[in-house]
Amino acid sequence: MSRSRVNPLARQGTAARIAALYPRSYDGSRARFRQNLDRVQQFWPNAHLESHRISSEEGLTIDWIESTALESCERVLIFTIGEHGIEAYAGSAVLQVFIDEYIHRLQPETTGMLLVHAINPWGMKYRRRVNSQNVDLNRNFLLEGSDLAGAGKCYDPAFNPTYAELNHWLNPPKPVSGWLLSNLSLLLGYLRSILSRGSSQVQATGLLGQYFDPRGLHYGGSDMQEETKVLIDLYRGQIEPYRQILVMDMHTGYGPRYQMSLVNSALEVRDSSWFVRQLQYPLVVKANSQEFYSIQGDMIDFIYSLVDQEYPDKGLYATSFEFGTFGSSLLASYRSMRATVLENQLHWHGASSPGVKAWVRREFEELFFPEEEKWRAKAISDARQAINGILRAEGFFGD
Repeated sequence: MSRSRVNPLARQGTAARIAALYPRSYDGSRARFRQNLDRVQQFWPNAHLESHRISSEEGLTIDWIESTALESCERVLIFTIGEHGIEAYAGSAVLQVFIDEYIHRLQPETTGMLLVHAINPWGMKYRRRVNSQNVDLNRNFLLEGSDLAGAGKCYDPAFNPTYAELNHWLNPPKPVSGWLLSNLSLLLGYLRSILSRGSSQVQATGLLGQYFDPRGLHYGGSDMQEETKVLIDLYRGQIEPYRQILVMDMHTGYGPRYQMSLVNSALEVRDSSWFVRQLQYPLVVKANSQEFYSIQGDMIDFIYSLVDQEYPDKGLYATSFEFGTFGSSLLASYRSMRATVLENQLHWHGASSPGVKAWVRREFEELFFPEEEKWRAKAISDARQAINGILRAEGFFGD
């Protein structure tokens, strides 16, 4: 079998290569992803492209390239992007790096692969984190009967009651006004909340997820979303035939600006320091209140719970790549909160002027898809380091 190692971007300068990796639109990213089928088929002749059209809008699809191990099903690698739509722009760049630089080092005879483009295509196209129903898909993965369901009840409106106490300033029911007034109102609410509850509790409450306000932040939905069902079917289809499962999922927005965090599930039994040594990657955390933040309905947690309940004989490592943007200081946390609140407010209530609308959009996009060349280059560098460490430690390299 011929295994070409030519990187299509190898002859370009570094800056041009980095710029070319990051797509400008959902349509452009999807077209590039689909064109990768021929490249994958160089190594997996049985690779095929599949799509699921999202019912909310014509022309929006979840796309995936699936390839089955050629001889024996020992291990499978699953690579996903765009669960939070706008985060797929950076995720698309890392996915392209993976296709260009790593698939030729895998072992098609014993390794299967599933590459998923834009879990949330509506959010990617319109540059929102949520889907068309305002659901944060990473609060929507709940497995009935597991601890993830909150005492056995999925999508419980009574979950996270503290969020309701903060909702008056997290979800202002009016158009976004000018920079000064909006900033002052949010800052006062933020300061009052952290003085009474502490910054860590306010942040944890806001990020955990909620199921009572369909227009609020981090709304997990009232039922399982279409996109969630598609991914669960894909996961089951990949987990069933293989003994070892590896999942890498791409996210942006939280953590240090120039150091990507590997975020492991709270259900992962091995501690973070073990992964730092094993993967030779400097920043590994668990998605819990001590190391990162807790999430209700998290997709990676769901995979661990699914394997534990239905496939307990399988080996699993699933993790998220979290590329921080604004940073991890208290000021950066406030800026992140402000950008998220104002974007949601803009979506539901509009803005007082086109200039205010443009400012809110710029700030929100900077939170999840920074334009700075240094940030984009460092994100790719960190991704390479993490992918190298993970594939080596998990035994996926064939060389």
